[in-house]
Formats: sequence, structure tokens, C-alpha cells
Amino acid sequence: VQLQASGGGLVQAGGSLRLSCAASGRIFTGYSVGWFRQAPGKEREFVATIRWGNENTYYADSVKGRFTISKDRPKSTWYLEMIRLKPEDTAVYSCAARSGSPYVTAPKDYGLWGQGTLVTVSS
Repeated sequence: VQLQASGGGLVQAGGSLRLSCAASGRIFTGYSVGWFRQAPGKEREFVATIRWGNENTYYADSVKGRFTISKDRPKSTWYLEMIRLKPEDTAVYSCAARSGSPYVTAPKDYGLWGQGTLVTVSS
């Protein structure tokens, strides 16, 4: 299975964007899918996850209330809706998937990765 992320771009602070991640094959119900980001000079960090088989979600504290993760199972696609964007949200956003719990935040525990999509928030 390959993952393809899209939807990044340049937006002003306070604006919104929606990222998409499309999987080339089936995602099993026991999987969790999500998003990570990496800002220049910083380590990759967890953003949000959702369990493929139910609606359990998990968010980084820094994005709670502003970002919403969702999925479209028939399309094998998940999304990250981002509102009230801040300059500190500027990063390359990558989608990822793992077998098991969505309450896992370490990138090393995710076995499937898509390429990144750049989100730039101007002040």
C-alpha cells in the first residue's frame, strides 16, 4: 500500500486548509491512520490519528480545537481539516498508518508513510 498526501499550500494566519491522504490499497479496520509534521530544523512530531475501524481520534495538544481528522473508508482516504492556522503550524505534513492503537505518537511506530505536503502559514 502506498500513501499519497496532498492539499498543502500557502495560507495567511487565521486561514484554513484541508489535507488529504489517499491509500493505494485497502486499509484494514485494525489500523490507525494519521498525520505528522516536521518544521524546519525540528524533529517530526505527531499531529493527529484516527482508528480506521471506529471513530476514536487522538490529537496533539497544540492542534486540539483547531484541527480535525476524518476518514472516508470507501475511498481509503483520510483528511486533516485545519482552521485558525498559525505561523507555527508551518511544516511539511506527512500521512502515516500503523497496525493497532491510534494512541501512539512516535513516528518509529508507524510502518506506512506518504510523502510530505508543505503547509506554509504567513503572519
